[in-house]
Amino acid sequence: MNDFAFYFDLGWQHIISWDALDHLLFLTALTAIYLAENWKQVLVLVTAFTIGHSLTLALSVFDIIRFNSAWVEFFIPVTIVITALLNFRKRTDGKRVLRFNYFLALCFGLIHGMGFANTIRFMLARKQAILTPLLSFNLGLEAGQILVVTGILLLSFILVNKAGLPQRFWRAGLSAIALIIAAIMCVQRWPL
Repeated sequence: MNDFAFYFDLGWQHIISWDALDHLLFLTALTAIYLAENWKQVLVLVTAFTIGHSLTLALSVFDIIRFNSAWVEFFIPVTIVITALLNFRKRTDGKRVLRFNYFLALCFGLIHGMGFANTIRFMLARKQAILTPLLSFNLGLEAGQILVVTGILLLSFILVNKAGLPQRFWRAGLSAIALIIAAIMCVQRWPL
């Protein structure tokens, strides 16, 4: 398998596998306030998350930054808890809210990127050229995220747009599921 395919698959698995439950929960919480007709906004949100994730990975690979993995593993579910809690009070309308959501996705992407930074740093430490592996990993990550949010938006279309489930129930249900599971993760991952 060539480097591009290997690292693309690594990025894909980083989102799609059940080992990536924290990423799946974050994407669920991030997407919960949107419906299928908001797909462009969701795509920008996911891309902002990927940019943050990518930046942390790149800085880590170049050994510019390092993190205590116990604290990172704790803060990842904290980002899910915060996102889910914000879903109970914020709305998707207005440019200011959208900018805040994009900023939040970018910042939380930085934190989630720290979770994989140590692994990829060791994998790429021996390589001369790291641009292709980083690019292909991030493309795989983005493709996986797009698949996940497409599934969430498709489900929202079926349940909210077609079956008539009130959007507030959809948003509250997804947010509550993400919140409860992430809160349990926070307790399990408490670093002290």
